[in-house]
Amino acid sequence: MYNRKKPIEEIPEENTKIWTCESEGCNSWMRDNFAFDHVPTCLVCHTPMVSGERMLPVLVNTTGEMKSLKKGAPAV
Repeated sequence: MYNRKKPIEEIPEENTKIWTCESEGCNSWMRDNFAFDHVPTCLVCHTPMVSGERMLPVLVNTTGEMKSLKKGAPAV
């Protein structure tokens, strides 16, 4: 019998540096290579974030190093 469903493709994952919110009630986090500051603050509750690692799907940030951009300047 013919099955139209395509086989599920495995998404490659790697250990990725992330920032997680310190606040107990907040579950916010972001990838390090998408952060604008060297030590970012949470965009949800405005508390400091702590560095960590998580197994995540591989993503490539094509805009380069976000931390080297000046604040207010467009990321071209």
